[in-house]
Amino acid sequence: MRILRIQQILKSAGAVAGLAIAPAIVRAQGLEARTQLSSRAHLSATSDSSESDGETSEYTFKSRSDSLSWVRHRAIAAQASGFHLVVSLQDRHIWAIVGEDTVLSAPAAVASGTTLQYGNQTWTFDMPRGVRTVLGKEADPIWQPPKWLYAETAEEHGLKLGYVSASHPTKLSDGRKLVVRDDEVGLLDKDGKYLGALPTDEHIVFDNTLFIPPLGTKNRKVEGELGKYRLILGDGFLLHGTPYKESIGLAATHGCVRLRDEDIEWLYEHVPVGTKVYIY
Repeated sequence: MRILRIQQILKSAGAVAGLAIAPAIVRAQGLEARTQLSSRAHLSATSDSSESDGETSEYTFKSRSDSLSWVRHRAIAAQASGFHLVVSLQDRHIWAIVGEDTVLSAPAAVASGTTLQYGNQTWTFDMPRGVRTVLGKEADPIWQPPKWLYAETAEEHGLKLGYVSASHPTKLSDGRKLVVRDDEVGLLDKDGKYLGALPTDEHIVFDNTLFIPPLGTKNRKVEGELGKYRLILGDGFLLHGTPYKESIGLAATHGCVRLRDEDIEWLYEHVPVGTKVYIY
C-alpha cells in the first residue's frame, strides 16, 4: 500500500502525474534525522559552524563565510515547497521531496573542490550552492569533454597542449598535417596524401603535444562517461550516471553530481523539466 501512497503524493504535486514508480527504486520516506529538512530545521546564521548545531560537528568548511553560506542555503532548501530536489554537498546525498514526503533518498558523488592549474589557466572543481532548475533531460548522453580534461591529461603526462583546427590543416614537426574530414580528425602525409582517420577513442598526441579536437567531431565525443541518463542544470552542471561506481558517496567529481544507475533512472523518469534543485 505504501507504493500507492507515494504515487498519490506525486500526483497531488501535479509534477509527475501518471508516471508509475517501480517498488525497487522507491526510497524510505523522511529525511535522515541529521538533515531534518522535513521538520524545517533552521540554523542561526550568526553562530560558528563548529558550535551552531550538533549536526554540523563532523562537517568541515573552508572558512567562516563558507559555513555561513552553507547555513543560509540549507535554510532556503528547508523552506522549499512542492516537488523539488535537494543536494547536500556535505552529506554527498540527494533527495526528491514532495511537501513533507521524501520519495527518493540516494547517495551521490559530488565536486572534489580541488584546483587544476595549467599554464596561465586555473580550474576549481566546485558546484556552487544555490537554487538551479532542471533545464533538460537526456538518455544515452554523449560527453564532449571541456578543455580542463585535456589540460588535466597533459599535466599528468608532461605534455604541451595544442589544437586541431576544423577549417585548415594543423602542421606537425615532420611535415605531416592533422585535418578534419567527415567529422573525424585524420592525418595527411608531407605530400598531402590522406592517410586515414585517427582512432576516435584515443587522445591525439604528436610532438610531445596533446591536441584538442574541435567540438562536434567524433574525436571529441565520449560515450558512456555520463552513464545512461543526465539532467541538465545549466553552466555545465549535471546530475548524471557514471561508470565509476566506487566514487558514489565521495567528493570526487569535477563539479557535477554522479548517481547510481537506478537513482539517475528514477530522476530521469520522474523529474520534469522546470523542477527546482536546491544545493547546499
